[in-house]
Amino acid sequence: MIDFTTPDYLKSGNERQKRAYEVLTKYQVFEKLKPYSPVLAGTVPIGIDIESSDLDIICEVDLRFEEDFLDDIMFSRIIPANADVKVENSIVNGEKNIVLNFMLEEFPIEIFGQNKPVLAQNAYRHMMAEYRILKRKGEDFKHKIIELKKQGMKTEPAFGLLMGLKNPYEDLLKL
Repeated sequence: MIDFTTPDYLKSGNERQKRAYEVLTKYQVFEKLKPYSPVLAGTVPIGIDIESSDLDIICEVDLRFEEDFLDDIMFSRIIPANADVKVENSIVNGEKNIVLNFMLEEFPIEIFGQNKPVLAQNAYRHMMAEYRILKRKGEDFKHKIIELKKQGMKTEPAFGLLMGLKNPYEDLLKL
């Protein structure tokens, strides 16, 4: 099983994963976010990304100190000086989140902070469920997911469609 808690596995992945590793390393993203236990989640780690997929970096953030988190990111120079940064606060499933979106070279980056350990966050849990399903169902299933994503479908609904799940966001967490 791949250790997704460190980005090292990307070095031996597909071409896009290798390139993601180069960019993340060049900007020292994981080193600079280390106090927040960063983990790359989403489609890139499990190889079902498409050209427009972003690099989702989830972090554990005590949102009572949201300004400290934002200062850490801004002053660490993870984000290039000329980058357009979008910061958004939201509540998902009753939990407060902070999301930063920006570009690092050719990659859209999303840093997602939640006051919850990263391995307990839904983004990580969904990725792990999807990874296990992909391993069990094989390459043909993986290609069907990618094709659905290319047609504009989000990841969880694509899994839901192919697996007959009524509520894929919830049902994947049960697998």
